Amino acid sequence: MTNAEIAAVFDRIADLLEFQDANPFRVRAYRNAARTIGDYSEPLSTVAADADRKLTDIAGIGKDLAEKIATLIETGSVPMLDELLAEIPESVLGMLRVPGLGPKRAATIYRELGVTSLDELAEACRAHRVRDLKGFGAKTEESILRDIDIAMDAGNRLLWAQADAIAQSLRAHLESCQSIAQMEFAGSYRRGKDTVGDLDLLVVAADETEVMDRLGAFESVREVLLRGSTKMSVRLSQGLQVDLRVVPAESFGAALQYFTGSKEHNVVLRGMARGRGLKVNEYGVFRGEERIAGQAEEDVYAALDLPCFAPELREARQEFAWAAAGEMPDLIQLSDIRGDLHAHTDWSDGVATIEEMAAAARERGLKYLAITDHSRRATIANGLDAARLRRQWAEIDRINSRLKGFTILKGVEVDILERGGLDFDDELLAEADWVVASVHFGQKQSREQITRRVIDALANPCVSAIAHPTGRLLGERKSYEIDLDAVLQAARDHGKIMELNAHPKRLDLDDVACAAAKNYGVPIVISTDAHNMEGLGAMRYGVVQARRGGLTKADVANTRSLNQLKKLLSRR
Repeated sequence: MTNAEIAAVFDRIADLLEFQDANPFRVRAYRNAARTIGDYSEPLSTVAADADRKLTDIAGIGKDLAEKIATLIETGSVPMLDELLAEIPESVLGMLRVPGLGPKRAATIYRELGVTSLDELAEACRAHRVRDLKGFGAKTEESILRDIDIAMDAGNRLLWAQADAIAQSLRAHLESCQSIAQMEFAGSYRRGKDTVGDLDLLVVAADETEVMDRLGAFESVREVLLRGSTKMSVRLSQGLQVDLRVVPAESFGAALQYFTGSKEHNVVLRGMARGRGLKVNEYGVFRGEERIAGQAEEDVYAALDLPCFAPELREARQEFAWAAAGEMPDLIQLSDIRGDLHAHTDWSDGVATIEEMAAAARERGLKYLAITDHSRRATIANGLDAARLRRQWAEIDRINSRLKGFTILKGVEVDILERGGLDFDDELLAEADWVVASVHFGQKQSREQITRRVIDALANPCVSAIAHPTGRLLGERKSYEIDLDAVLQAARDHGKIMELNAHPKRLDLDDVACAAAKNYGVPIVISTDAHNMEGLGAMRYGVVQARRGGLTKADVANTRSLNQLKKLLSRR
């Protein structure tokens, strides 16, 4: 089993336990386990198969969890999950994805109304049966009906990070097929969209049958949906559909461009071609019956005097205007990142020590790391009070005194309180190297209230940046109501930075908001919000999102050296 599949099992166990109103610490243990496993870069199956290694050597994995992982890898299932599913229909879990519903209310709906699916839930809301339940009411019913589409979409799409793990595993599986001469993924995955509905895979191969046989042998294939002479579609155990197309070498570039999309980008491209008396499709660029380009994607664009647009930009937003003006941005790359400015340790709700997080960041080639454990308001995350925070900063000073070529910044993720203001006073915050402010509570307040809270935080001279500024959780929670335009103006006016939180469930700011920040001249910091050492690897997801927003190295604050970053902060 892949790490993503193992993580999904523990997430499902946590869902079922939460539905049963189990001990919240037990639920959180399985949530943390899923996060640790999902972030771990090496396949756990490799670790388990190595006689000289133990799964318990991985931070956050204890004996009980290691035993369950080993059972999963060996048998493909775990008794605990089977027992829970025997008590609760799996279809009921879809209700837990409805924002604001929560496990206790979902359980009430299941037990009182016999609702076992999202479709049945929507029908019950439309029939006004939910509002009559104790503790619900008309407003709750309306809210469920309004947001149920989030839960439905979450069941149909995977996070980009999840799709990426599958794509890399599938690529490794297919690379051993001798018939394949060229292979590339296309579609929304290649464009880096935050969620992916399916995977498009294009290959040039000498033997189509051999390629399709190899795809069918992929360990995650659940069923073959279609198999023809040049196309094969399969459904994976994760629910993702993979569409394989075998194309001729002379058309590979044209097919890659066509199936990468987006639809809107391709509409503009075809219109430009018609204006030149040309035709563009998945087979090539044609002047009459003559194919004048198609083997390479660059040639397709060159035939229209266009640059080969980075896939992340192909959304028919600004890319064609940039090309016309000769102002294509040199997009940021992962190798440009010099530091990570949002990370948690076992002082709050992380699982690794300060030294372990610093060592892991250093191994990734970074030069600095800000430790930003939660402030006291986040009690569920073991938030730090002023005394503990100062003790942590003293510990960071001691560790830094032994380090060479790497610096740990004394930081904090301070809550923006529901009533306004920050969780710590300015006297304490002024001692920090880096202060990131965030909204964790009061997310259902009005647009005006939340906007004012964030703008007031930006006006505080101690605040460096705003973390995950819209509060969204992909597939789980919409952004809270906030006037982002007003917030970006305030960030510009107060000389502050906005975060692009790279956690795959957040990717917040989104690509459109990143582009807006760039237009305002507001720097972005791409941070991982890592809660374990492997979580630092989420930086690449943030970079993909930043590229979709058209950001360059100069637009991102943590591409700077530490001295350059300090100068930026002092000027602002």
